[in-house]
Amino acid sequence: MTETGHAHGQAIEQAWRDLVATARRSAADGLVVGTSGNVSVRVGELVLVTPSGVPYDRLTPEDTVAVDLDGHQVIGRLKPTSELPMHLEVYRDADAGAVVHTHAVHATAVSTLVPELPLIHYMAADFGGPVRVAPYAMYGTGALADNMARALRDRTGCLLQNHGTVTYADTLDKAYDRTAQLEWMCRLWLTASAVPGHTPTLLSRQQVRDVEEQLKGYGQRS
Repeated sequence: MTETGHAHGQAIEQAWRDLVATARRSAADGLVVGTSGNVSVRVGELVLVTPSGVPYDRLTPEDTVAVDLDGHQVIGRLKPTSELPMHLEVYRDADAGAVVHTHAVHATAVSTLVPELPLIHYMAADFGGPVRVAPYAMYGTGALADNMARALRDRTGCLLQNHGTVTYADTLDKAYDRTAQLEWMCRLWLTASAVPGHTPTLLSRQQVRDVEEQLKGYGQRS
């Protein structure tokens, strides 16, 4: 094996470890139940994905599953997640390094109530604005992937009606953080909306745009 090939192999091994750890974390954090939800990571021209119907705590390095950007399986014996079309659609349309899909309770509840998550908190800025709800379509279908793609236009996350959430980012950690943030915002809105006799104060689109600019300088400089 060439030095380049060895480095690529190591990158795949590390990406798989990170993917499995994130999938397990989504279950531990209550964002998925059983084998629901799925995670993917891009390594060059390959997309590593969680397999279909396999408990995350049983996954080992030997269970690595990877497809090319056309969906052809190139690594692994296990069948890729049924939501593969949705993951691949994100990689085709956006400069994404990782995608996280969950069935988070509060986010899924919100997806049944409104066409987009109201601007209850300024962290909507991290998603590019109000988080939209993609119309319902059966899981694993091209229709669902198409609906999701429209809801994600100029956004980094969306809700799937009567289904769950999708977020993406350049790294797996960031994609997961967005998923957790989205679930928290949905819980916040549901909590505030449930107070009898009161209507939650919402932010304006301009206030969120101002935060978008502020977030560009957030955190530590490398």
